Amino acid sequence: MPSASSAPPWNVHRLPRSDGRVFLVTGGNAGIGYFVAEQLSSTGATVVLGSRNPAKAEAATASIRDRVPGARVRAVRLDLADLSSLEAAVASLELEVEHLDAVVHNAGVALDDPPREETGDGHELMFGTNHLGHFALTDRLMPLLSAAPAARVVTMGSFAAKSERIDLDDLQSRRDYRPKRAYGRSKLAQMYFGLELDRRLRAADSVVASVVAHPGGALDSLTPSRPPVHVRTAGARLGAAPAALLLQGKHAGAWPAVRAVLDPEVRGGQLWGPRLFGLRGAPRREAVWNHLTDLSLAARLWEASCDLTGAGFGTASG
Repeated sequence: MPSASSAPPWNVHRLPRSDGRVFLVTGGNAGIGYFVAEQLSSTGATVVLGSRNPAKAEAATASIRDRVPGARVRAVRLDLADLSSLEAAVASLELEVEHLDAVVHNAGVALDDPPREETGDGHELMFGTNHLGHFALTDRLMPLLSAAPAARVVTMGSFAAKSERIDLDDLQSRRDYRPKRAYGRSKLAQMYFGLELDRRLRAADSVVASVVAHPGGALDSLTPSRPPVHVRTAGARLGAAPAALLLQGKHAGAWPAVRAVLDPEVRGGQLWGPRLFGLRGAPRREAVWNHLTDLSLAARLWEASCDLTGAGFGTASG
């Protein structure tokens, strides 16, 4: 492994080869997840798209193959809002691969308007999907991750989480539901999880590391077209020009997560995001946000998440 001084500068357009490695991207059929999958596919790795919609997964798979000659990409049906379905999803993955070198927890639900919705398990939809679904999925993936030489769990947070705080007494937003706040808190819970997971993995001497990333400000209107997955009109391109000074497209929003998967210099427990104000630009390591350093809250959230999902986490429990 190259030292920090000898390693070449990270280039988002010249990614290191990853032949023989296997990566799972949740929500890999659209948005940032699609571009994470496309970029990882360009390295020669096998990339599995986790998607609850087979038709969209097929379209994304075809698009990646069109852009990446020889891409090793496939899909697995994955519904993070249905905890009871995760065991079957992981079982189907185990039939195809012997190990998993990384999982990118990217899939997410973002609601703009009331009313409050729930998953089939009775959890608030965004918290249940974005956080609890990934929490339970990681538990079930641990044998595949542990079978790799040095696997990574990369959790995609959000800049929207920076101004939010976790309310342990109202994790399900039953008392005071506001969609944007509930979304921000669900992403914050994911980020707490990613950091707490790494602490527990280190305590257990696990070969798996957990890294947190966020995409900054990523807009559809600044995202290049990938029909039929995403089509950007000329009007949208022109209208978004002023925003490009501070924000970026979803292809660039994928860069921090892709680096968190591939860069040998990345370590567990780190936070990666865009270089310019945390909103746009090449990926860089950031200082962990102050409120994410609350170890007591992280531990209590972990225990609450175990209770809500039934996850046990074996080797990650420390």
